[in-house]
Amino acid sequence: MSLETTATRAIDQNAGILRELAEKIWNCPETAFNEVNACRWTAEVLQNAGFDVEVGYVGMPTAIRATWGSGRPRIGFLGEYDALPGLSQKVSTEKEPVTPGAPGQGCGHNLLGVACVGAALGMKAELEAAGREGTVVFYGCPAEEVLTGKAFMAREGAFADLDAAFSWHGSSKNMVTTGTMTGLNSAVFHFHGITAHAGGDPQNGRSALDAVELTNVGANYLREHVTDDVRIHYVIKEGGTAPNIVPDYASVWYYVRALSREAVEDTYRRLVKVAEGAAHMTETELEVEFLGGCYNTLNPVMLTNLTHDVMEEIPLPQWTDEEKAFAGALNEKSPQYEAVRASGDLDRGPLCDTVIPVCNGNGFGSTDVGDVQHIVPCVQVMTATYNLAAPGHSWQITACAGMSIGMKGMLYGAKVMAVTAMKLVNEPELLEEAKEEFKKQMKGKTYRCPIPKEIPIPQPAR
Repeated sequence: MSLETTATRAIDQNAGILRELAEKIWNCPETAFNEVNACRWTAEVLQNAGFDVEVGYVGMPTAIRATWGSGRPRIGFLGEYDALPGLSQKVSTEKEPVTPGAPGQGCGHNLLGVACVGAALGMKAELEAAGREGTVVFYGCPAEEVLTGKAFMAREGAFADLDAAFSWHGSSKNMVTTGTMTGLNSAVFHFHGITAHAGGDPQNGRSALDAVELTNVGANYLREHVTDDVRIHYVIKEGGTAPNIVPDYASVWYYVRALSREAVEDTYRRLVKVAEGAAHMTETELEVEFLGGCYNTLNPVMLTNLTHDVMEEIPLPQWTDEEKAFAGALNEKSPQYEAVRASGDLDRGPLCDTVIPVCNGNGFGSTDVGDVQHIVPCVQVMTATYNLAAPGHSWQITACAGMSIGMKGMLYGAKVMAVTAMKLVNEPELLEEAKEEFKKQMKGKTYRCPIPKEIPIPQPAR
């Protein structure tokens, strides 16, 4: 538990710069595809560190590709920086927004991109000091929260020239997993009907809301005839203006998730048929707005185990009494507190202070890191950046992401990625083993972007 390398020392030396960047992004939360300031500030840090930086990579205004070095291996680090709507929060143990209704870093992405910057700086320092060949590639990846940023990038050819990649995410625990997270399709079904007076002239109306409701009924019957890993969920976006007006427009937004891309696509195909049937039944017109999709994760077993070993070698963050008290107060306010306490996770304290054994259970959330994992061997590292009982996408995570708890976990995650990446440089046989395993996992398949070419890359709001 005392490993120190040139890479970890470089991360410590740059800790002030990294914390400042994370704080600036936390103080200026920007939602998916709108990360203009976060992109600019991140690019400036990398430029100042000697990287060749391209902003607006692959035609995406808030995407970055920054490189340093030459030759092989080419190791990528997948940064993110988008915030979540409505999760503005002060560094406080009470729910207290900075600006009510404004965005906030409820998934800790102000730390996420910066951890990957730190890993890139650490790897660069060690390559430079050793005079070794190798290329460090940092990707600033917009819009993870809407699960399409990396897919858009991959559609345009990103990530294909890498030998391996690393991603990092804040968590309540220090861990890596060989389990699978779901792939996803996202679409809005728009129905167009004919308005009429609902009391005096109903026979001439064709209700778009009826079509939405029939779609939802059909989707709920569809649940009986899909595999256990499938998840279907929706929200009605627009349903009309008043009960006495037959709505001539209504819409419903759907997610379809499953543990394989094939199951996502098959279920989505059947869901579209349900919507088409609803349009026929109501004599309305259906417009399908496909928003995009992502792959299920494909975690590499060998590379995950290697990363776990590194996690156990690098000193863990040491939590102060003040940090423990802050986390403890948050835990007691969490709706998950009793369940987490019953699990025994809080027996050692309010914050994780150990490395969890490699997990192999599946999860039913989604991330567009899965798209990269179907292009190149890629492991996602998770380190503790918030209290153990924090709900996902919550004000509690926002609070911790803006203070020392989040910053310490971020720097630890950067060190884990940098050291593991350098193991692939120094021991080429490990990288070859990872590549061979990747080929076996892919079973002869190749990545096919789930977002068609005709769907344009979203632009920042003006």
